[in-house]
Parts: sequence; C-alpha cells; structure tokens
Amino acid sequence: MRAIFRIVLTGGLIVAALSARAAGPVPVSLRNVPTPPVPGLLDGDSPIVVDKAAAIALGKALFWDQNVGSDGQACASCHFSAGADGRIKNQINPGQNSRQPTGQTFDTLPSGTGGPNHTLRAEDFPLHRFSDPFNNASQVIYNSDDVVSSAGTFGGQFNGTSQFSGANDQCARRPDEVFNVGHVGTRRVEPRNTPTVINAVFNHRNFWDGRANNVFNGSSPWGPRDPDAGVWVKLNAKAVVKRRLNLINSALASQAVTPPVFNDVEMGCKGRGWPDIGRKLLSRQALQHQLVHPQDSVLGGLSFSAGSDFKQGLKATYKSLITQAFNSQYWAYSGTGKFGAPAIGGAAYNQMEANFSMFFGLAVQLYEATLVSDQSPFDLSPLDANMVPTWSNVADADRVASLKRGFNLFVNNNCSSCHTGPALSLAAVAANAALLNPTPGAVFGPPATPIAYGPNAFGPANIAAATGATRFGSPVTRDVANAGLPRLMDLGFSNIGASSPDADPGVSGADAFGQPLSYADQYVEYLLGNGAGVLDLPIDKVRACDFPTPLAVNLNVPIANVFLPSDGLQADGSREGVPRTANCTNPNKAYIPTVAAAQANRNGVKMSIATTAAFKVPTLRNVELTGPYMHDGGMATLAQVIEFYARHGNFVSDALHSLMGPISPGIANPQNIVDLTAFLNALTDERVRYQKSPFDHPQLTVAHGHVGNDLQAESGNVLDADLARDELLVLPAVGAAGADTPITPFLAPAP
Repeated sequence: MRAIFRIVLTGGLIVAALSARAAGPVPVSLRNVPTPPVPGLLDGDSPIVVDKAAAIALGKALFWDQNVGSDGQACASCHFSAGADGRIKNQINPGQNSRQPTGQTFDTLPSGTGGPNHTLRAEDFPLHRFSDPFNNASQVIYNSDDVVSSAGTFGGQFNGTSQFSGANDQCARRPDEVFNVGHVGTRRVEPRNTPTVINAVFNHRNFWDGRANNVFNGSSPWGPRDPDAGVWVKLNAKAVVKRRLNLINSALASQAVTPPVFNDVEMGCKGRGWPDIGRKLLSRQALQHQLVHPQDSVLGGLSFSAGSDFKQGLKATYKSLITQAFNSQYWAYSGTGKFGAPAIGGAAYNQMEANFSMFFGLAVQLYEATLVSDQSPFDLSPLDANMVPTWSNVADADRVASLKRGFNLFVNNNCSSCHTGPALSLAAVAANAALLNPTPGAVFGPPATPIAYGPNAFGPANIAAATGATRFGSPVTRDVANAGLPRLMDLGFSNIGASSPDADPGVSGADAFGQPLSYADQYVEYLLGNGAGVLDLPIDKVRACDFPTPLAVNLNVPIANVFLPSDGLQADGSREGVPRTANCTNPNKAYIPTVAAAQANRNGVKMSIATTAAFKVPTLRNVELTGPYMHDGGMATLAQVIEFYARHGNFVSDALHSLMGPISPGIANPQNIVDLTAFLNALTDERVRYQKSPFDHPQLTVAHGHVGNDLQAESGNVLDADLARDELLVLPAVGAAGADTPITPFLAPAP
C-alpha cells in the first residue's frame, strides 16, 4: 500500500482509484454458489416454513396463477420469457416517473405512431439517437422519454371478489385518461422495464430502485421502515398477537408482495388488500383455470393431468398447501375479529386470510430461489491459471476464438467492475461477500477447476475490493462520480446516463413514508449523528475502510475532498465500541468524520452522494433473451447496448457515475461487437432457452395488446363495454423436459 499513498501524497488519490479500475475483476461461474441464507425461515426452534417442498409448490402455483390478479394478471404475466417480458404490443408507458410534463404524453416513434396499443418494431429503437452513434456530443437526431415496459391491469376501484369462482375481481373500471385509444380504455403499462426474476435471489434489494427491502417484514415491501407491518401469531387457543418478521436476504419476498396490492397498474385494482386476495384464493383449487403438465418438475405430482390428457388445476387448494408448508402458529387460530374486515363490508377476516401476504411472499421467494441459471457455456468452461475460461467445452474453433476475444474485451473495458461476481452484478451484495470470505475447504465454479472462497475469488490481488465488493458486504460505497469527484453511493446502483436525470429518480426516490430509498443517504444521516434517519439494518455497520475512494484518511497530507485530522476524525466503529479495522487494506482509511466535522461539511463535497437516476445493476445472465434493455427499455439489441457504452452513455450530467472512462470507443467496431456479443450469448443457460426444469411452467394466457392498433381499438371487453378487447397470447404448459421451440430474443421472429 505504500505505492498508493505515495500517489496520494502527490494529490493523485482519485487517479489512483481510477487506474485500479482500468481492468475489472474476472467474471466467474455461478456453479455451486449458495443462495444467501434466511435465518429463521427453515431453521431454528420454530421455523416459519416446515415443509420446504410444499412451500416451493405453493410458490410456483401462486406465481403462475392468473386468479391472483384482478383481471387475469399473474406474476408470470410479466416474467414468462426467460424471467422477463417479451411482449411487443401495448408495452409503452409515456415516462410517468419523469419530473417533466412530457412524461404524461406519448411520443411518436420512428415507425410512425406509438402510444397505447402500438406494436413495437425494430425501427423504433433505440429511443435516443445521435448523428454519430459513437459520440454522445454529436447531434441528437431522435429522443423519446417513453418507456418500454409491461402491460398490466385496466385498474379501477376494488369492490369485491368471489371465494370460489370467477377469475376477475369486481372493480369499478373505466377508460384511463392516459392509456386509451380514442377513449377506448387499454391496459395500463408500468413506468419501468421488467427485469428478469431468474437469479434475482442473489440481489440484496429488488426492483430497479431497490424499494423491495432486503428484510421481509411479513406484509409489505418496506422492511423495517413500515411501522404497521407484521403477521399474526397464535399463542394459544384464545390468543393471537401481531409481530413483524425480520427475515434478512428476503428481498424476493418484499418484491413479491408488491405488484398484487401496492399499485393498481401491475396486477390488482385500487383498494384491494392481501386479506382480500387470501379470501379469493384459499378455498380454490390451485391454478384453477390453467393446464398443468403431468411432468412439471414441481407440480407434476399434484396435477390432474396424465399422459397426453392435460387437465386444469392441481389436486390441492391453496388452504391445504399452506397448512402443509407453514408452521401452524400462523394459520391455526380459529377465531375472528382480531384481523379486521373488508372496507367494503362483509365477514371479518380469519388468521389465514390476514397472513396471506406472508404465505405468498415467502412461498414465491422459495420458488424463485430455485430459478438459478448456472449451466451456461461460460459456467461450465474450465479455467486456466489466471481464472480465464479455456472454452474447452465448446467444439467450434472459430467460436472459441471469438469467445476469448469477447471475454478479454469485457474485462479490459471495465464491464466487470459493475457486473461483478457470479451473478454478474454488484447488487448481489451478500452472495458476493460470502464468496470473498476465506472459508477453509469451500469452493465454487466449474467442477474441473474450482475456485476457492477468499479475497481472490474474483481475480488476483483482491481486485474485487476496487469495486467496493468485500467479505463484509457493505451496501454503501464511496467512488468516483462525474468530474472526478468522490461521492457516497449505493453499492450496485449506478447512473450510466441511459436516460435524462429528470426522467426517473431511481434510488434517489422515496418510499411510501417519504423516507429516502438510498442507503447512501441514510449513511450520511449516520455520520451526522441522526439515528432517526437510519432506517435499514446494515447502515450503522458500513465499513469506511472498504470504500474504493476513502472518506477519511488519518494522515496530515493535503488531499482534497477527503476528511483529514484537521477536520476532526474518529476511528470507524468507535461510536458503537466495535472497531472496524479487521482486514482493512489500509488502516489509515478506517476513520470517519466526527459528528461535528460531518455537520460542518453537511452541504460540501466531502459528504455528497451520487444517487440521482442511479438504478440497480442488472445481471447479464441470459441477457440474450431478456431485452429490451436498460431500466427504460430503450434499446432492443445487444449491439445497441454496446454502442451506448462505446459513446459513454446518452446523457452527461453531474449525476453521472464515472464508470465508463476505461471503455474504448473501439469496443463497438464490427468485429468487437461480434466478439463481445458472442461472450454475452455464452451466458445463456440452454435450460432457460428451452424452458427445461426448473424453468418449466403451467399454461399461461397473457394479454398481448388489444384488437386493433394504435389508431383504433375495438371496445367491448367482458370487464366493461368501454374497455378494449384483449388479444391473447397462450403459452402452453411445459414439463421438466422443456419445450420443442426455444425462447427467442426480443423482436426476433419465432423459429
């Protein structure tokens, strides 16, 4: 470390940090990587889930069941194509997360029209274009703040539902003011592109803005932030008590409980609650109106289907699956009156209905945790002594040569500094930390050349630390933003200039209680001594010495934008009495400003954060199949994405993170695009492409736009005469052996 501090003494601290990032960590295999543990879920004296297999079956049924939605929307309706959404009709939002008025109006797309019920075409992409596609200073020749995303519900006010039959809830529906064609109502569309659920179990937080908390509280996405969250626990035959859950590494459950209830765009009508969904589903046959393959890898044994005779539903109700899967203290109380009643009138809820959010969230989480794609050609390739794939598992010599060039382009152009670790994302905080922690005898990766746990698991010389990823799993980092300024950031969330900073706040947004989503924002409150501003569990354990760019240095040297002894320092951890110096690469960095020093610099660069328009770094696994790309769905092909990186983004602003400096514009020359795309395609697991176990599924009928086009839509939907009739896409039930035809990339013709 002396060399680094010699550079520091010459005032080159930031230069040193950037030069360390010129070549990123080595991408590594996902084989044998454990999913982050959830203490108390399956273990302990009184586990919540007592039958894991039954819970996974329950979760898979709930994920694919169209009865969960108010008008036919399942979770899978937006996640049926490699875990993402491959639909092309009625998939545009005007950009409603924007602070600008244009976010409420649709743009005319290059193919000639646009807006509700438009069918996307290749010529519509990318949504932001330059006269020179490799130069973001050249003339902008087209720009749209519209977002390509996923169609959901018609909306409406919830009025009730049936306990036994009928897929659709009773809702007061009418044409939406924005989503209509000639006053004929269309389905609403989400304001952000749909990310894949495959491998999402490795994310520390979920959704593009991280609002699905790492801690599942049992009833909402907000984790410790929600003062009213909790589930009802039976104490004895006469008593129940409401307690919040605190299940870490459960962002999947926090995410799962959001779409059916917490907005009226994705799945449910406004005003519907989780107990209402429980009342609708508990007495019903699971997957009541959908065919289930007799060889389904999870549900086959429960299916009524046999041989080639496919039948609808499972031989189980949701109530029976819950009683088998979950500890009886969460469902066995026989009384009512404690759990409230429907706002619209009706009988009081029972305990099972009141706790349905917990059953749903945890069961879906356990199911989605099985959706790990770790058998791509990249995962299976043996490694050489430098942890570089040999591709000896690939027969075609020309392809091997291209793969080797593509891998080198990926590493040497800094791509792996964000797409770090086996999930290929810094957002996999806990999973990456576990692998970077020295653990005797523990290995992961290709069986022929396993990788040992430890600081060199992602490359030699502890290169992962330069990204902010360490064994200690801090969700906050300090790195270089635009103009070379160091700023606090949420690890795994980046602003790369895909859209205007005004178009969407990203992780700089707020939760339902007006509190910041950003962990970096909360860390600032910790430094200021404001405990009330620390909302999430790991914030007060962030280790300053793990920041790639120091926050404070205990040396009397003239360094700008870093706290020094003359400002006022204290040892990191001294506030809690637990020093945070263990395994620090440089003990001089293990300091933070005193509260007084932090308050004196509250509005200065030393305390500044870079969260505006920063979004979760997505996995690149199966990226060939998960277009369109970016949080706004603004790019349709991997070639367009590579061009975007070659020009260092679309929008340059003070909010931009300095991640693309080492990327060469030459990365987008024709041969490099071929080679880099070849490497990215080698991240596709063929089981995903052909929907083989565990990626098989029941039948699903998806609304794919409406009868008509973007100039006229045919009214007369069965839900309301003023709503447009749905066009339907039917996905057949697929068993463990998979489908005969593959999933194709976005906008690619079917084979």
